[in-house]
Amino acid sequence: MKQNSTKKIWKVISASSMGTMIEWYDFYIFGSLAVVISTKFFPADNPAAAFLATLATFAVGFVVRPFGALFFGRLGDIIGRKYTFMVTLLLMGGATFLIGCIPSFETIGFMAPVLVLILRMLQGLALGGEYGGAATYVAEHAPVGERGYWTSWIQTTATVGLFISLMVILATRNLLTPEQFNLWGWRVPFWISILMVGVSYLIRKNMHESPVFTKAKEEGKTSKNPLAESFGKRYNLKFVLLALFGAAMGQGVIWYTGQFYAMSFMKTVMSIESSQVDTLLGIALLFGTPFFIFFGWLSDKVGRKYIMLGGMLIAIISYRPIYQKMYETTNVKNKTEIVGKTKITAALKEGKERVMDSVYTTTKSYTDGTTFLEVKTVHLENGKAIVADGKTKSEIKTTININSTDKWSLVFLIFVQVLFVTMVYGPIAAFLVEMFPAKIRYTSMSLPYHVGNGIFGGLLPAVSTYLVINAKEKGDASFYLEGLWYPIIIAAASFIIGMIYIKNKDNKNTHI
Repeated sequence: MKQNSTKKIWKVISASSMGTMIEWYDFYIFGSLAVVISTKFFPADNPAAAFLATLATFAVGFVVRPFGALFFGRLGDIIGRKYTFMVTLLLMGGATFLIGCIPSFETIGFMAPVLVLILRMLQGLALGGEYGGAATYVAEHAPVGERGYWTSWIQTTATVGLFISLMVILATRNLLTPEQFNLWGWRVPFWISILMVGVSYLIRKNMHESPVFTKAKEEGKTSKNPLAESFGKRYNLKFVLLALFGAAMGQGVIWYTGQFYAMSFMKTVMSIESSQVDTLLGIALLFGTPFFIFFGWLSDKVGRKYIMLGGMLIAIISYRPIYQKMYETTNVKNKTEIVGKTKITAALKEGKERVMDSVYTTTKSYTDGTTFLEVKTVHLENGKAIVADGKTKSEIKTTININSTDKWSLVFLIFVQVLFVTMVYGPIAAFLVEMFPAKIRYTSMSLPYHVGNGIFGGLLPAVSTYLVINAKEKGDASFYLEGLWYPIIIAAASFIIGMIYIKNKDNKNTHI
């Protein structure tokens, strides 16, 4: 009997996790290819504005997630968990595939960014409905006292989806020439999605409805108006707000700092070559992902509260030392040396269209004494300094290829941040499920989760980047650490609220 029960729950986990992982893959592939997308779907005459527009479009997916949580959460509490997250799977997969099919801005003009925006909104709505359904479905199949362990498999899917998106992009880049990837190869990761969605649909199609929901429906105990019961009744609204501000808000910023902000920091602040950053992050995620399962399992033994809040507290204390160490890994001791710079500057001021080519070298020393030398040829064309590869002097950005010692140091520092993520994220699905009654569970747990992650977490890259740029313009010597104030403050507020108001339940006897 025990064997049959375990076999059944593994079927539930496999089907639910695969679909949810695919949805996260679809959602994050857009962000991973943001630089390329900005050149395809937005006007090319202003690259900076095009990139910002792409990031804004990416952010729209986060903003609409709470609306997806409300819409699909209501459906899930009325018609069932299974059918609702079947719809979200197909919606997400279709939107992702179609993004890869949209003609470029050069072909259809402003219809290109409009279509991308619409499809990105559909992605956000789909993800808003998927997570709550999958987490609820698994929790309602799990035995009492083991929900933290079984739902933690769902918690791995966001990180695994990000990992797979990075690996697919790296594989596509390696299989194609740079010209092929830039011309059409960037579309391949979007197209691959439809194959994965098809397989997941066939698996989910044969699943049965959650036993908890089935029983509630047979007994006539399902809700006719989940939105009103979830947010219109003061008693339940209190728990929704507690779930948001005491857990999901802090968890959201920890998640995005440990993965997305770490990636952005290495690419923009540390200037490490893009594919090398993806590799470093991929290795750290590979090592860190099993700890989602560990902390989910541990939360069944000692309770959810102290593991989640402990992860927040350690992160709050550790972030600045960690990022200080990351920055020092590639911080240079020798300033950039330019040969012929004065000659070029003078010629530009005089309005000359061309002078003799000038060569400049950039020499950087790593903290371990290793040096990196880059030589470029610069000449003038039409009053602009042009580098040999065709870029203007203002567009030159020297990227660093780090050595083996620094590589593993960075992998470790990212891995530590991923551990914080696993502590706060591993137990949270079970925590949210156990807070609400079955008839309004899908709706009630989805909203705080997606506000905490989609809004508080989703805003992190933009807010933190702004803080870094602002500090740098002011000449702050530690400008690279200023972006951390956002996650530190949000996580600290969540920690205080959680410590005061959240109870550490005995999960072995908690029925749902």
